[in-house]
Amino acid sequence: MKYGTKMIAESSLVAVPNDTPERDYEIDFTIPEFTCLAPDSGFPDFATIRIRYIPDRKLVELKSLKLYINKFRDREIFHEAAVNRILDDLVTLLDPRFMEVVGDFNVRGNIKTVVTARHTQKGYSPNGASRGDG
Repeated sequence: MKYGTKMIAESSLVAVPNDTPERDYEIDFTIPEFTCLAPDSGFPDFATIRIRYIPDRKLVELKSLKLYINKFRDREIFHEAAVNRILDDLVTLLDPRFMEVVGDFNVRGNIKTVVTARHTQKGYSPNGASRGDG
């Protein structure tokens, strides 16, 4: 097994501490080389994934995110399921104040698909107005 393939296979998402949890700020990632496989045909699907979030106490470590995304390249999964899986996995790891994942898939069969999934932490409002932190 080549070292890159091994790194992807053995990887897991990793969180690191947020050094500024008292402040609302936004993090944006653009992942222009996302690939997965169509469940019915096995043909590759290509997309740009955009992840936007307002962290709470944790941030995602970027190398772990890269390797996690690369795990989808051999996975048979529908567009909607891929976007929702990415959101679910990141929310489970980070418990962010807000997160949005957008999958902007390339045209396939004359249809362009864009899937958007969002999460908002219970009780969160911008700038902590309703967080109940005291």
